[in-house]
Amino acid sequence: MKDGANGVFSLTDAHLSRRDMLKSCALASLSGVLWDGKGSFAEDERKYHNPILPGAAADPEVLFSKKTGRVYVYPTAGNGFQTWSTDNLVDWKYEGYVLRASDVHWDHRNFWAPSIMEKKIGDGEFKYYFYYCCNEKLGVAVGDDPTGPFTDVGEIVGHDLHPKGRPGVEIDPFAFCDPVSGKNYFYWGNSYLCVAELSDGLTSIRRETIKDITPPNFFEGTYVFYRNDRYYLTWSKNDTRDPNYQVWIATSDSPLGPFVSPEKDPIILSKRPEKKILGPGHHSFLFLPNGENYIFYHRIIQPQRPGGWGRETCLDRFEFAPDGSIPPIEPTLEGVSTPVDLKTLAAL
Repeated sequence: MKDGANGVFSLTDAHLSRRDMLKSCALASLSGVLWDGKGSFAEDERKYHNPILPGAAADPEVLFSKKTGRVYVYPTAGNGFQTWSTDNLVDWKYEGYVLRASDVHWDHRNFWAPSIMEKKIGDGEFKYYFYYCCNEKLGVAVGDDPTGPFTDVGEIVGHDLHPKGRPGVEIDPFAFCDPVSGKNYFYWGNSYLCVAELSDGLTSIRRETIKDITPPNFFEGTYVFYRNDRYYLTWSKNDTRDPNYQVWIATSDSPLGPFVSPEKDPIILSKRPEKKILGPGHHSFLFLPNGENYIFYHRIIQPQRPGGWGRETCLDRFEFAPDGSIPPIEPTLEGVSTPVDLKTLAAL
């Protein structure tokens, strides 16, 4: 891997959802996006804005930072974790590594699917808590800026916390601050879903609060949010290599569940073979103060080499229905082409 400063990218896609399927694929697919050699994208009159990042980059986690007024994306891409940022959702800047494999002392491989939480600690001061997968266990690192560097604190969930009788592995963390109670929750799991309260320091969980809340059809890639007195749980079903990888939704009146999927449209994002959009999933949401809603997700890179399953990060806009449900989201090739003034919105 060479830095964007050298104008060369070869991002290794290391997301693997089975212990007995530990393979890696390295794919570079700029898909119409040019790298200007200075850490940002050059437009070149491009029609298609998806994918938004160069090369193989999966499992995008998104942060709209109150500190900087920029949006950051943290994907599975490389030996450790990197980030890209934007001030308008169209032009993306490579910010470099936030956490390298060599900085993690308790394990050293299979870095996947991060989650980040921004906490204000004083006037203009913030802390960042970065949760991540490492060799099918979960760790946490802490920093003072969205671009890092983050300092590894250690393992937060290991195999000893695997729920008895459940298949799956300890991957795909998600941190959520409940705006109603102010409590911070930590969700995780593949083929099962557990939740626990985070400690006051946000670097460990309260083990006595662990609860198995696995809903029907759950697989991996948890995302939780709160809107209009309702808690939403979304996740990805099927294997990430499967063209039928898709996003499901359920709701509850509590962050601890039970979460129930609607009878109509429980799947909110799925493939569009006619567009060669396959396996869209493992997503994050961005809700802007102006009412605009966006979904970040990955899809299988096309064309794909035989036996390969590299994925690329995409961005599309969506709307809520009047009843608060999310109608099926249309994944696009065009993506987002109209700049959004994020700096102004961050001040609202």
